[in-house]
Amino acid sequence: MTNTLFAMNRIKILIIDDEVLARDLLRHYLSKDERVEVVGECTNGFEGVLAIQELKPDLVFLDIQMPKINGFEMLELIPDPPIIIFSTAFDNFAIRAFEANAIDYLLKPYPSERVTVALTKAIEYIKGKISNPGITQLIESHDQEIGILNRIVVKSGRTIQVIPAESIYYIESQDDFVMIYCKDGHFMKQRTMKFFEEHLNKELFVRIHRSYLLNLECIAEIQQYEKDSWLVVTRQGAKLKISKGGYNNLREKLKI
Repeated sequence: MTNTLFAMNRIKILIIDDEVLARDLLRHYLSKDERVEVVGECTNGFEGVLAIQELKPDLVFLDIQMPKINGFEMLELIPDPPIIIFSTAFDNFAIRAFEANAIDYLLKPYPSERVTVALTKAIEYIKGKISNPGITQLIESHDQEIGILNRIVVKSGRTIQVIPAESIYYIESQDDFVMIYCKDGHFMKQRTMKFFEEHLNKELFVRIHRSYLLNLECIAEIQQYEKDSWLVVTRQGAKLKISKGGYNNLREKLKI
């Protein structure tokens, strides 16, 4: 009875890392700690999103640089992520954010003692029922480090879609979310319009209205329907309102 109760109280851990040796080493370190149980391993962020939904781990050891989608992009797809300990072989853009916001980070290669320190810190948060204070801030810190976006990762049901930036027709603001319209359909993402205005290629995308960010290559025509009132008709047939400021932006970009 005591052993069963002890097992039930173990912290459930998920490992997400594309490197086999890194997963093997971390699993070996964790196998020595009776406070935890490794419930799964994933080789990329796609698998990680689904595994977090299905296994509901208390703690995730998450690599940053992975194929398909990276650790930051994966976190964007999870509404209420578990406690995260990051692992990375890179000490440049991420470490400052980790120190300020993450539960902890492991810089590869790391010894078993360092894993124990990070694990104990995470368990203290979990056992104390303290919510993870840093994931949202960490993503925001990462936003400040990135340059021009060349892709956007979205989740629709159980499907993860990677949208090349150049395939986007336009983005529509919907309160705290945006709707992204592209050749593969339309997808909702919890991001601000300001974020995309700042990080999409300014030579290609222009803000035409407080509600719309438009790919210039999708313009079929610009129509005036009232005095000082204009519409963009896209090649795909959408009709989007243009504000006065947006019209000035378009004239500047199109040299008209």
